[in-house]
Formats: sequence, structure tokens, C-alpha cells
Amino acid sequence: MSKQIITPPELVPPRGFNHGILCEGGRTLFLAGQDASDNTGQIVAPGDLVAQYEQVLQNLRAVVQAAGGQMSDIVKLNIFVSNRDDYVSKLEEIGRVHKQYFGRHYPAMALFEVTGFFQKAALIELEGFAYIE
Repeated sequence: MSKQIITPPELVPPRGFNHGILCEGGRTLFLAGQDASDNTGQIVAPGDLVAQYEQVLQNLRAVVQAAGGQMSDIVKLNIFVSNRDDYVSKLEEIGRVHKQYFGRHYPAMALFEVTGFFQKAALIELEGFAYIE
């Protein structure tokens, strides 16, 4: 069982993500979209993208740990935001939160700006895959 970071020389070196992660021999966990809901279903920190990002990571961690994994087992994340410019302007703060949960691990990632979420107060949602050895 292994995970190998794939960085093709003809692509720009990744920063804050990886182009690909090759997985062999483990179990795949499909991560449903997680917003910044707490355990009562209410969105935490309305209007605060960074605090909502942290709650989303707490929610993802709960799912991965319940499957016997850890945050570094997440190999792919799709990030959905309601305001791309707000996300980009807060990259440094978001990066600090990311490191608290992932350390130096960066999944393959994509960012999408969307017009809305299931819960109106949500500013961000993440979904993806984990590979648990």
C-alpha cells in the first residue's frame, strides 16, 4: 500500500496543492460535501470565511477518523466558495488553518466559485476522497 506524489516536470511546480497522488492497495473513502455546520446543523461564524474553513476541516477530520484514517489520508479535495476573491484575499490565513489540520500535506485540489449552498449562511464547502492504508 502506498501513496506517491505526482509532479510532472512540464507543469508549474505546485504550491499549496499537488497535481496528483497515485494510490495503490488501500481503501478509498468518498467524502461528502461538508459545510461549516456544527453538530446541531447550524452554520458557525456567519460571514467569516476563515472560521468556516476551520469548521469544515473539523467536519472532514471527523469523517476520516471515523473510517480509521487521518487528515494526511485525504488525497483529493474540491473547494467550493461563494466568493473567489474573498477566498484569494484570505489565502495566508486559510493556509495557517490548513497547516493546523494537514501539516505539510497537500491533497490534489480544485477551487470552484458557486452561486449558493444548501444553507444560505455557508461560504465554503469541501468534498473529496481519502485513501486509507
